[in-house]
Amino acid sequence: MLLSKYIAYFEKDVEKWKSDLGNIYDVVQLLNEVQKTWSFLENLFIQSEEVKKELPKESEQFVGIDREMKEIMNSGCEIKNILRFCTVPNMLKRLEKIQADLKVCEKALNEFLDSKRRAFPRFYFVSVSDLLDILSNGNNPTKINRHMSKIFQAIEKLEL
Repeated sequence: MLLSKYIAYFEKDVEKWKSDLGNIYDVVQLLNEVQKTWSFLENLFIQSEEVKKELPKESEQFVGIDREMKEIMNSGCEIKNILRFCTVPNMLKRLEKIQADLKVCEKALNEFLDSKRRAFPRFYFVSVSDLLDILSNGNNPTKINRHMSKIFQAIEKLEL
């Protein structure tokens, strides 16, 4: 539309739509990325006692991130209009801040898990959620048995 020779009369409207559509694209893309990371880390930082114990500062920070993210999601449910939601003042900045904070939490979690993997290299074969389950149930070998096939090849369970 901007390349049309008849744009002069509609130029303000077209420029506004261009700006609004660009804003919608940026917010939706960032919201998608943030939501994926947040939903993955939510389970680890909110429900894992091992993570809360080992990373208390980041767990507390994640509680704030969780609250902010839920506010944004609830406002989206209330507004129910993508244009109005994405053009809420500072929406993009809020999401960028959440994304930066999530990266800090994710980095701390990865450093913690890497220290456990360096201590016992077989943990490299286990997913993050399984590793946290193993670490949180460290005092209960019967609960760890379900993960034995992931840690060691050809072992289904270990009898103690």
